[in-house]
Amino acid sequence: MPEDTTAEQAAPEDLWRLRRSIDNIDTALVAMLAERFRVTREVGQLKARHRLEAVDVAREEAKVARLRENAARAGLDEDFAEEFIRRVMAEVVRQHREIAKKG
Repeated sequence: MPEDTTAEQAAPEDLWRLRRSIDNIDTALVAMLAERFRVTREVGQLKARHRLEAVDVAREEAKVARLRENAARAGLDEDFAEEFIRRVMAEVVRQHREIAKKG
């Protein structure tokens, strides 16, 4: 039987260590997103209770500006960071509208 020489099996231990770190970071990112959405669902419930709009455009734009600044300071691509947070905010608005519909 031929020996399996895939790139993953031939990868040095440093590569495996780095991949394990990436896996741990990904797990933490998912946990942080879940916590963020838990909190924003509470915000959605408050907004629904007080009949407030699901979208606060001024807050969103201020948030995006702050995130772009943070991304630049951290050496991250600002456009990528903005795209990411806008996607997260779109999901929050979708959830808020769903909460408001349920009353």
